[in-house]
Amino acid sequence: MKKNSLYKPRLRFFEDAPGQQHITAADQYLYQRPTARHNLVVIGTGTIGQEHMRVATLLGRAQIHGIYDAQEHSMDIAEANFAGYSDKSLLRYPDLESACNDPAVDALFICTPNYTHFNILQTAIKSGKAIFLEKPMATDLADAAAIEAMARAYSSFIQIGLQYRYKAQYIEAFHEALGRDSLGEIKTISLSEYRPPFLDKVEQWNKFNITSGGTLVEKCCHYFDLINLLAQSQPIKVYASGGQGVNFVDFQRVGKKSDIDDHAFVVIDYANGTRANFTLNMFCHDFSEELIVSGDRGRLTAKELFNFHQQQGSKATLAIEAGELGPSKTMDVTYPALIEQSGHHGATYFEHIAFVDQLEDKSVSAATPLQGLWSMIVASAAQASMARGEAVDINEFMAANGLAHYTND
Repeated sequence: MKKNSLYKPRLRFFEDAPGQQHITAADQYLYQRPTARHNLVVIGTGTIGQEHMRVATLLGRAQIHGIYDAQEHSMDIAEANFAGYSDKSLLRYPDLESACNDPAVDALFICTPNYTHFNILQTAIKSGKAIFLEKPMATDLADAAAIEAMARAYSSFIQIGLQYRYKAQYIEAFHEALGRDSLGEIKTISLSEYRPPFLDKVEQWNKFNITSGGTLVEKCCHYFDLINLLAQSQPIKVYASGGQGVNFVDFQRVGKKSDIDDHAFVVIDYANGTRANFTLNMFCHDFSEELIVSGDRGRLTAKELFNFHQQQGSKATLAIEAGELGPSKTMDVTYPALIEQSGHHGATYFEHIAFVDQLEDKSVSAATPLQGLWSMIVASAAQASMARGEAVDINEFMAANGLAHYTND
């Protein structure tokens, strides 16, 4: 059997245990941390930027070299929090250009508000460095398509932050449905998220369509990415119904009322005959996600439950129902606690593994700009459908947005 050094045993819970601190570096084997081989800069030190700082440090294959944010307060908080789990000093860059062009840095993480992504990328891409661009890649399809074109011509790579594909229950769902072919030919896909409202952000940019891209772009691009991956086909028709029913109906900032949707039902038809639906509700008190995939040989149900009011970790499960056609099973697939608690229930951790693997020229399943664009196409078509009150033909929609050439990719 071929040995794989990537899977060397490691007991993370003992590394920092008070009773194990007498073990010196010379005697560390199971406690030995990896050597950080790459320097990263995080641009945007809000909630998700700090999550990337924390996860990169936990993984240990790369280290946070420096940070930049237009808000000094955000950098102050990020640096203070970073000091709680790392003894490394951080560079604080005075401007975007210096953050992007430090010769000591290998890769850039763009974690700024959605509406800034396109402009920041114009500066970042001049560096020639590997780039991680948070989701959604842009707030409108024209910018998203321009980013995809830029990525195709780029000397390095751009990875899009669609990390839900690395959640435990979805990793296992892909393995069963696409790898093991446990369900046979996939016919229907049903996915739902029930959760509390959007969190507070700097200048509340996520409460407005113009700065967020709209809820189905901002939040639900994750889910349309998952559905696209499972359908293994291009969408041909989208119908959606939704709106703003509860959240932020009385919220204003600088005289402007919030217009962000908080619920939606979306139906998607794919060219290969697969049909999918997505349900969103953002005025619930806790978090739950459910994926149901049905094929001609079985059904899969993947769930994630997270009761944050009780301050408990999430629980991820997967069930296969095959009846008389094969084995059925139900299993807990939750990631180890240290990883599950690091960010997005462990998904960000495995997203970082993919990014570092790309830096080291390894093949990965990370989200590409083209996949990020298609997640936005479905989301944007759904938002257009809600506005029009009718189904959207994807070919017509793409042509109207100057994207007809993507239907042949």
